[in-house]
Amino acid sequence: GDRGWRAWLRRPRSPRTVVVWLSVYLLVAANWALWLQLIKLGEVPAVYWRSIGAVALLVLAANLALLSVTAWSRGWVKWLWVALLLVAGLVQHYMLAYSVVMDPTMLANTVQTDWQETRDLLGWRLAFMMLVVTLPAALPMARIRLARFTWWGQLWRNALLFLVALVLAGVALLTSSRELAPLMRNNPQLRYMMNPVSSVYSMALVKLRPLFTRPRRLIAITAGSTLGASYAAQIKPPLLLLVVGETARADHFALNGYGRDTTPELARRRVLSWRNVRSCGTNTLASVPCMFSPLGKQAFESRDDDYENLLDVAQAAGLAVLWIENQAGGCKGVCARVPTQLAWDGLTPALKSELCEGDECLDDVLLQNLDQRLAALPAERRARGVLLVMHQMGSHGPAYYKRSPPAAKVFRPECGTNVLADCTQDQLINAYDNSIVYTDRFLGLAIDWLKDRSTDFDTGLLYLSDHGESLGEFGLFLHGLPYSMAPDVQKHVPMVAWFLGGIAERRRLSLECLGRTLDAPLTHDNLYHEVLGLLDVKTPTYKPELDAFASCRDGN
Repeated sequence: GDRGWRAWLRRPRSPRTVVVWLSVYLLVAANWALWLQLIKLGEVPAVYWRSIGAVALLVLAANLALLSVTAWSRGWVKWLWVALLLVAGLVQHYMLAYSVVMDPTMLANTVQTDWQETRDLLGWRLAFMMLVVTLPAALPMARIRLARFTWWGQLWRNALLFLVALVLAGVALLTSSRELAPLMRNNPQLRYMMNPVSSVYSMALVKLRPLFTRPRRLIAITAGSTLGASYAAQIKPPLLLLVVGETARADHFALNGYGRDTTPELARRRVLSWRNVRSCGTNTLASVPCMFSPLGKQAFESRDDDYENLLDVAQAAGLAVLWIENQAGGCKGVCARVPTQLAWDGLTPALKSELCEGDECLDDVLLQNLDQRLAALPAERRARGVLLVMHQMGSHGPAYYKRSPPAAKVFRPECGTNVLADCTQDQLINAYDNSIVYTDRFLGLAIDWLKDRSTDFDTGLLYLSDHGESLGEFGLFLHGLPYSMAPDVQKHVPMVAWFLGGIAERRRLSLECLGRTLDAPLTHDNLYHEVLGLLDVKTPTYKPELDAFASCRDGN
């Protein structure tokens, strides 16, 4: 028996035969997330079995078409097939564990992920899934001998297999159009769950599209940027602290009506909290450059070139600008032309061991050595005014438990692992809410620091998160779904302001008037114009109709 099995394996096989086997294997072993999603959508067997049958034919055809271009009689193709199996196992793990889909935006965000973020996503379940998907196919594949063909013989046979795959896809679409058309139209995420062809497609777009597009130019927008009339007779320069939040949900802020007291420090400091703000994207790479842009979401996403941003305008007007970074992933290009510092640089070893694990630090690190950082800015610019930007680690998942120190863990028991499936929903919410409590404490301390600087500066604070987060609603976790299909919790973000340190008087802002605007529908599109209005920077790209504070300024 064993000798017969080995002899069967060692018999030379056509690469196309192996490709067909591998396509069927991937269909069965690497698409569990897709099948489970179809079962959930179909609800009853009579519905979901039809859906699974129709989609399975499509997935088989797509994988067959993809693999047909690899069907060559060369030893290296085995390594290529094993790599594809590893990718399939990796993608399946994340789709099952976090309900993410590998669309081009998610792939681009993944490519920019640093080691610290990657480490939070690792675990034994990932290793297990990689082994389960990879080994059953990789082991016999290593023993199989590939039959030899001429290059021309292989080329036409591969082309024929590719044509068969296209015909198979056509048959699936024609015979199941009544089933597939509404299914795919109403659930566009399904097209990115076809494993591994969707991941290869998305990666190809991310990596190859730049090769076929011209390099982006940097379009200058700073011409005509000047300081307004408030600077002519100023007694104290402005100091505006802009905090870019991370993965914070507006509906988990007690300031916005959440049932748990997650924001006691902010409530004590008489802040304003806007309750109806939507983000530009559902991940940091999409949102952060967009929120600092003058273009607005629609024009930003369809632009052919890059543009200077809010920080460039403030700097061109003559203000001192400083970006302090607490994410190893960086500012996504926003701070490329202004002074930038990593929050953990210059810490004493004792303080770094207290606040950091490697280069991943609690947000309190952003408040260290601030006076020295400001003093290092050019004196003539500092005398005019300062725009200080802090980029938080915030509530970055899935390791929410790492985002708060023991003193901020008021909700217990919390999920103490990055394997969210190991935790109950209550434990997951507790860990996330503790990260919001810590952000609240951090912002409270930041306001206190600004209060202490109010003898030298007209101070103010504006906080806005980059995107939200799914915490199990609709079976989804984390963030990054394509904007059109992402649930509102990934887009509904908190925006908080503290203007009691002199900025309100300087800009003649009526806090009573602002208090009547807290339910106004706002987006990231407003940030550029709000900050320029607060700092009284005059520039042609400023639009008063997008400045949410303009109607409450100058005695209005």
